[in-house]
Amino acid sequence: MESATRPGTAMVFPGMGPARFADVGKFMLLNPQARRLVAAADARLGYSLVDRFRETPGDYSEYAQVAFLVNCLALAEWAERELGVTPEVCVGASFGVKTAIAHAGALPFEDAVWMTAALARRMDEYFATEHQDVVTHSFVRTPGERVSEALEELRGRGEWCDVSCHVDHDFYMVTLRERNVEWLDRKVRAMGGLTLYTMRPPMHSPAFEGLRRAAEEEVLAELDFADPTLPLVADHDGRVVRSAEEVRAMLLDGFVRPLRWPTVVAALRDLGIGTVCVAGQDSLFSRVACTRENFEVVAAGPQLALRPRRRGAGVP
Repeated sequence: MESATRPGTAMVFPGMGPARFADVGKFMLLNPQARRLVAAADARLGYSLVDRFRETPGDYSEYAQVAFLVNCLALAEWAERELGVTPEVCVGASFGVKTAIAHAGALPFEDAVWMTAALARRMDEYFATEHQDVVTHSFVRTPGERVSEALEELRGRGEWCDVSCHVDHDFYMVTLRERNVEWLDRKVRAMGGLTLYTMRPPMHSPAFEGLRRAAEEEVLAELDFADPTLPLVADHDGRVVRSAEEVRAMLLDGFVRPLRWPTVVAALRDLGIGTVCVAGQDSLFSRVACTRENFEVVAAGPQLALRPRRRGAGVP
């Protein structure tokens, strides 16, 4: 495989999909790395993360978001210890940027936990009054040029929309008014594409400058970032991030700039990366073609970590 000529390894933290206690609760309660981080998160937040996560409905609640951060970091530690993963660079996709920042040492773990909870609350407050009719809709098997034509047609009808995520050559997420989702679905089906799911709250659009500003003034102003100990790759343009100020800007830019995963893949290749360890509950970034075609993929998920292992077994 061509990736064998690139000896480097990257730690990749996925974006957040629906996260339910039933899927990861056992990992949080049994895995040693997770139990240690859960205890530290409890101390910082002043409540039981496991209890709040278990009892609170909603795939993207404050507690689900903190739990996702904790579990991804625990899985990265587990992969380094049990699988021998030694990353040279770190990247986070969408929500995963928060996790990557913590893993790379640009924020202490406790501050990353507090930031994640505070940003979740601020986002809920923002979308309770702003852009209430806006969602992010995802679809696959759709050629990029046909997607562009459809969105131009929608704009020609006087409607607003933005591409929020370019996940693969034929996989997109578009932010638009909810009333236009059915219209877009018809266009996607006419292309031979498949619609997947609709997310609320929406994400990654220049329209959310007010949220970016609130996050900067009300949350990040309370935090001191450090230079990362591992280089980070920005998920919106593939830029290598090495300073505290660049880390802060990357995090804020995630509110208003689209994720471009093929650009990240190209940047990792240029850095000599041939293997990626995707640490976290993931059904997307470890599976899409542009990841699989360019790297050896180690999918370090909760189920793998719970599986009994022979000491020294290495990467599966």
